[in-house]
Amino acid sequence: MRSLFTLIASSLISLQVMAITADEVVEKANLASFYAGDDGRSQARMIIVDAQGRKQTRQFSLLRRTLEKGGDQQMLVFFSRPSDVRGTVFRVEKKVTSDDDRWLYLPGLDLLKRISAGDKRTSFVGSHFFYEDVSGRNLKEDSFTLIEESDSHYLIEARPKTPDSVEFSSYRVWVDKGNWLPTKVEYQDKQGELYRRVETVKTETIQGHPTVLRSKISDLASGGYTLMEFRGVQYDLGLPDSVFSERSMRQPPVKYLR
Repeated sequence: MRSLFTLIASSLISLQVMAITADEVVEKANLASFYAGDDGRSQARMIIVDAQGRKQTRQFSLLRRTLEKGGDQQMLVFFSRPSDVRGTVFRVEKKVTSDDDRWLYLPGLDLLKRISAGDKRTSFVGSHFFYEDVSGRNLKEDSFTLIEESDSHYLIEARPKTPDSVEFSSYRVWVDKGNWLPTKVEYQDKQGELYRRVETVKTETIQGHPTVLRSKISDLASGGYTLMEFRGVQYDLGLPDSVFSERSMRQPPVKYLR
């Protein structure tokens, strides 16, 4: 027979486990990952490595403006290197009540291309990142379960509410208790096999905000991967709404990109 002490201890442990829900963890992680400051600017470099070890690089500047914490955002990505992508611009109007609006400007053709909702989980300019990875996945698209809690991390499992709309069956996220940033995300395919991994490699606190400075996405099926590195990160610059417009895609706001 279990002692009264054991029963009380078990009840206390259960209460501690239930002290935070999966949705609360995910909301905090989302805010830490995508909503630091009212706006932000950074320089970035992607190193794309294929299964044979061949490398490509992409360099760009990123501007972001938050309209509501945890809500709508505006984003612009301006590519500068190499020459075949120079002048390419990626623009996002992130929404929480509907699909995000995404556009890609191709300067060689002077073509402004809208990226359909069905293409959001396709390669971002030839890298292992998806368009959706850059601006963040809408939390309303998945159901979350708190699987495990350790001294340092929460482990969350996510399953899509509309399975036919994505290529994965589920994914797991390890969230750091100290800064609420995800340290690792692993995706399972429709057969339940692990096929994609996102890892946080380096973080730093900038202007009071925990910030990812280096991350890696691996295609575990092919063996290729992409490294993303950030530098010159700044927050709360007072970026005006006029910067985040279609006009800026053809005429970049140079003064805000330096």
